[in-house]
Amino acid sequence: MPPASVTAAGPVAEPVRPVSLADRLAGWRNRLVASPRFQRFAASFPLTKPIAKRNSQALFDLCAGFVYAQVLQACVQLDLFRILDEAPRSAAELAPRLALSEASAERLLGAAAALDLVERRSGGRYGLAMLGAALLGNPGVGAMIAHHRLLYDDLADPLALLRGESRPTALSGYWGYATAEQPAAAPPAEVAAYSALMAQSQHFVADDILAAYDFSQHRRILDVGGGEGAFLIRVARQVKAPALMLFDLPAVAARAQARFEAEGLGARASTLGGDMHRDSLPEGADLVTLVRVLHDHDDDAVRGLLAQIRACLPPGGTLLIAEPMAGSPETRRMAEVYFAFYLLAMGSGRARSPAELTQFLLDAGFSDVRRLKTRRPLLTGGLTARVA
Repeated sequence: MPPASVTAAGPVAEPVRPVSLADRLAGWRNRLVASPRFQRFAASFPLTKPIAKRNSQALFDLCAGFVYAQVLQACVQLDLFRILDEAPRSAAELAPRLALSEASAERLLGAAAALDLVERRSGGRYGLAMLGAALLGNPGVGAMIAHHRLLYDDLADPLALLRGESRPTALSGYWGYATAEQPAAAPPAEVAAYSALMAQSQHFVADDILAAYDFSQHRRILDVGGGEGAFLIRVARQVKAPALMLFDLPAVAARAQARFEAEGLGARASTLGGDMHRDSLPEGADLVTLVRVLHDHDDDAVRGLLAQIRACLPPGGTLLIAEPMAGSPETRRMAEVYFAFYLLAMGSGRARSPAELTQFLLDAGFSDVRRLKTRRPLLTGGLTARVA
């Protein structure tokens, strides 16, 4: 029976929507797949057996995914990948170093081997596998995995998170200065942890954007929300021509200036502290970059920031956006699962598709919006727009 609404005169049946052919076919398919009899047939029939096997594994992985993540978390916390990179070792050799019993070390190593993070070697030893080696070579990923302990706390009750009943969340506290009434007044200690985390993982995005866009055509670059300057430092190492400017909260900008000095960029790079949502942005750049900034903010804040950038750019100036983007099959899980819940716990933002961002840019007065072809769209997508 269709659901009914209630008025003063009594219940009123809602109009029944016509069922499309696609809906009817999907319903037939789902009834078939849900049938235990069909499941038994599919698991044994040669043509459907591989499909049934893949689906069973996928369903199990969804059920067990939290455990997989905790195994990875334990490996990162124990620095297991670096230890095994030194030399393959047995559980008995590793146990004292990991402060685990031999039985617990064997359990963790067996789980990590099943997840292809480590691999079994001769003589009961374990060595680093390809996934573990990839993680070891990307310390920013390890830092994010360690940081996920906060997200796990917030996801302990996903319904409370969805209903807004779990405020304040652990993640919103971690990033609390960004949503404060006066974020520009945040003290250095409050911004240090998040700024350092972003700096550790920035090189993934920087390398892909540097491969997709020619920065040498510009004379001055302004990186808005540039954190500790990791992106601009990467640009400076590859491109010698442009001068560099960074705008972020005063406490964050001070950390960036210290990094610029340490890299020998003091004469080429400058910083300015302020609130990008309230203060005017510095003029003089012919390229403004937004690297992993917009997806942290809600639509109104994004529209306001784009208008600010449009106002600070001269005719012919360019805006470059680099961040995780929704809207394609290869980014669905990243955008619609990971970032959907991560940013919900953070308290603002969402991953947007290139089409959505393009419309925001056109509404802000930009033109000639173009997509950048990046090497790893799962990590970052790119857009450029110009001021006519």
